[in-house]
Amino acid sequence: MNQEKIGKFIATLRKEQNLTQEQLAEKLGITYKAVSKWECGKGLPDASIMMELCKILKITVNDLLSGERVDKEDYQKKLEKNIIDTIDYTDKKVSEKNKLIYEMIMFFGLGLIFIAFTIYPNDSSWGSIHSIIGLLISTFGFVNIKSGKTILKKVFFGIGYFMIGFILLLLLDYSNVVLNKVAPRFSYLKETGDTMIIYKTPFYNVYRINRNTKNEYYIIDTKKEYTENIPITPFNRDKSGIDNIIQYKNKYVGNNSNDSHLIDNLPLAEYGYVFKIDSENLGLTIDYHITDWYVNESHYLEKSLLYNSVSIFALIDNVEQITFNFSGNTYTVSRKQIKELYPNFKDIVNNGINQNNFNKYLENKMNDDNFVENTFKKIFVN
Repeated sequence: MNQEKIGKFIATLRKEQNLTQEQLAEKLGITYKAVSKWECGKGLPDASIMMELCKILKITVNDLLSGERVDKEDYQKKLEKNIIDTIDYTDKKVSEKNKLIYEMIMFFGLGLIFIAFTIYPNDSSWGSIHSIIGLLISTFGFVNIKSGKTILKKVFFGIGYFMIGFILLLLLDYSNVVLNKVAPRFSYLKETGDTMIIYKTPFYNVYRINRNTKNEYYIIDTKKEYTENIPITPFNRDKSGIDNIIQYKNKYVGNNSNDSHLIDNLPLAEYGYVFKIDSENLGLTIDYHITDWYVNESHYLEKSLLYNSVSIFALIDNVEQITFNFSGNTYTVSRKQIKELYPNFKDIVNNGINQNNFNKYLENKMNDDNFVENTFKKIFVN
């Protein structure tokens, strides 16, 4: 069926009847844009108005579908051809309409996945549930876009589409976990403790430590090696851990930028501070914007001062004395006191910084309240 030929035929007959597109459209109860679309060969009149159109143009339906006036001797032949072409045209339009519907279903499913990833919190099970529902809807749309597929092909393509989509969701979720330090959406088990949540996924585990505190941090265990000895510290390990603060190791106190970065990543910095350097006596004074007793729940102040002191003396080679000022009290410590009274300090600074020993003799010890309390009393002069 030649739509362009039919369109030109309609335009010629309309002009013969001295009708504008608007006038013809008004007689048919449609918009003039529809008439323009026919005459441009971009569509055909609906069957519901075809008889009325032919009556106005003074032709038969057979003439209209042929795009010309049909001679009597060719009438039957043209009629049969037009019937077949009309069936094919109708089937094509139905197929195109169905394709559009299934494309909309597929993209609706993808949109549902996007919404699930952007609206729901990472640790909400609704996010993963709606993502899977969205993927199922998208899969249904995808397998039905192209007509003529057998049931077996639909099943095959459906399984493939779903599996690829699910793998992409897992990869997207993992990337989000690694880059943004958040809980995974697709965890099959969630174990909640007093201060820690463990999220177990098919390929890795995530430990959310110090949850809902200023010092919350995540450990992503891709090897699933932390079955017992999970690296737990009362501080934000991503900031205060040796893997991060070792970059601020310096031979001399007085490098303000380096000193500032180091202090800013150590515990208590979250409350605000200012610092000053005594170059003559190689001293460092840090004034924290907080009262000392206010932050000492679960020995947090004592743990922080011990951790900060050992870290600063280990990472800045020539600093000899540190003074920590609070609105309540002042705490002073010297390198000599740390060397003599903090157990295994020499092992921590052996040949530079031994990171394993740092974690073993400093970070891990901050979980031992008895050790912290006894060591703090030995070292600090209040």
